[in-house]
Amino acid sequence: MKTDFQKIRELRPYLGDPPAMAAGGAGKQGYLYLGFECNNEGKTLLRHWERRAPMIVQQALYFDERLPSMACVYMLSAGGPQVDGDRYRCEVHAGAQSEVHLSTGAATKVATMHYNFASSEQHFRLDDGAYMEYLPEPVIPARGARLWSQTELTIAPSATLFYGECYLSGRHHHLEERFQYDLLSLNLRAQRPSGEELFCEKILLEPARHTPTGLGVMGRYELFATALILTPPPQREAILKRVRELIGFRSEWALGILRLPSDAGLVCRILSRQSDEAKRLLRTLCSATREVIKGVPMPEEFPWR
Repeated sequence: MKTDFQKIRELRPYLGDPPAMAAGGAGKQGYLYLGFECNNEGKTLLRHWERRAPMIVQQALYFDERLPSMACVYMLSAGGPQVDGDRYRCEVHAGAQSEVHLSTGAATKVATMHYNFASSEQHFRLDDGAYMEYLPEPVIPARGARLWSQTELTIAPSATLFYGECYLSGRHHHLEERFQYDLLSLNLRAQRPSGEELFCEKILLEPARHTPTGLGVMGRYELFATALILTPPPQREAILKRVRELIGFRSEWALGILRLPSDAGLVCRILSRQSDEAKRLLRTLCSATREVIKGVPMPEEFPWR
């Protein structure tokens, strides 16, 4: 179903067509579909895929020695940073008992915009017993960037999803760009395959209207990250027990954890001064989840990541 952007309040000031190329025009509607299935030997295969430029997907890799059956896939973009009028959509379907690790090849850059905005829509569906880790590189908005994101999660009661995302305040080596983007609108909804709604949330940041650096928002921190751990209640409590010592404030980061409504799992919020610390904490949370669900930790991150 096509999104009617004119009905979204925060987007109304940004509906002008870029003069170089109309919003959503040729080459500006990236699409990616990934369908994973578990074969008779228990190995997860990227059985179905479809892509439309500028979105690209690599073949499934099996580099995790402790989970050799897990399909590890990197999603890429050939178009450089997201610009005025880009419309990206991604759909991922993890079949029953499949094991999937998803990431991106590099950080997602959102360029300066003058007329319109960039949108990113994602839909993840997990069938019975599926296990998925989604750990993309951070999103980096430049001065004047505008990004609207919609994520839908459809998860079976017996499946587990670790969903992590990280948003910087601007380009690290451009100090004058700290919280100088125009808009970040991050929308998320989770449901069961039956249609039962589990929870929804909306994070709206418009620094020119309300500064995120105030007390009770982000304060002295430079970026924020979110980890959603959707899993059955017994596993949820075991994961919470493992990561409880992380909760609190440090000089470089802060972390808090809450139980989600509808017995859906956990939500973790991270504030940090450095992207490396936020990425490390997300991997720590993901590793704890994998240990509870699969009995093994995550491997060390590649040095070039």
